[in-house]
Amino acid sequence: MRKTLFALVAAVAVSCGLSACDGFGSETPLKAGVRADRIVVHKHERVLELMAGDVTLKRYMISLGREPVGAKQREGDGRTPEGRYRIDYRNPASGYHLALHISYPDAKDRARARKAGVSPGGDIMIHGMRNGYGWIGPLHRLVDWTNGCIAVTDTEMDEIWRTVANGTEIEIRP
Repeated sequence: MRKTLFALVAAVAVSCGLSACDGFGSETPLKAGVRADRIVVHKHERVLELMAGDVTLKRYMISLGREPVGAKQREGDGRTPEGRYRIDYRNPASGYHLALHISYPDAKDRARARKAGVSPGGDIMIHGMRNGYGWIGPLHRLVDWTNGCIAVTDTEMDEIWRTVANGTEIEIRP
C-alpha cells in the first residue's frame, strides 16, 4: 500500500511540477565535528531543528505520523508524541535509513495509557526513508506517512546521525 502511495505521490508531483525540494534541507552541510545538544521539533510547521545552546545549527523539513495533530495517546494511533524526551539509542540496521530512537513512552505517557486501558506504543524514531526508497527524497514531505516517527531524507539522516549523540534531549512541540 505504501509503495503504491509513494509511487502515486511521486508521479503527481513530477507531472504537476510540484516541488517538495524547496526548504531547509538544501542548505550547506554542517561541518564535520559539529554537535547538537538539543533537537526541537515543531510538528505544525513540519520542521526539525538541531540546536547548540541557543543557536540553530540547521533546520530540516520533515514528515510525521499519518495522524499528525495531537500527542500520541496509544499504540497504533499514527500520532507523533509531544513532550520532552531523549535520544536513547541508535539503530544502524533499521528497516529505514538509520534510526535514532526517541525515549517515548516516559513514565507520564505510560501512566496515562494505563489509566485509559491501552498500550502507549513505542518504537518512535527519527529516520530516513524505508530501505530501497531513498530515491523518493524530499517528495516524501508531501504526505505525513509514518506510524508516529519523524522522517527526513536519507542524506539529511546521515547528517543528523553524525551530529546527534545518544542522550541528546528532544523536545517535540505541537
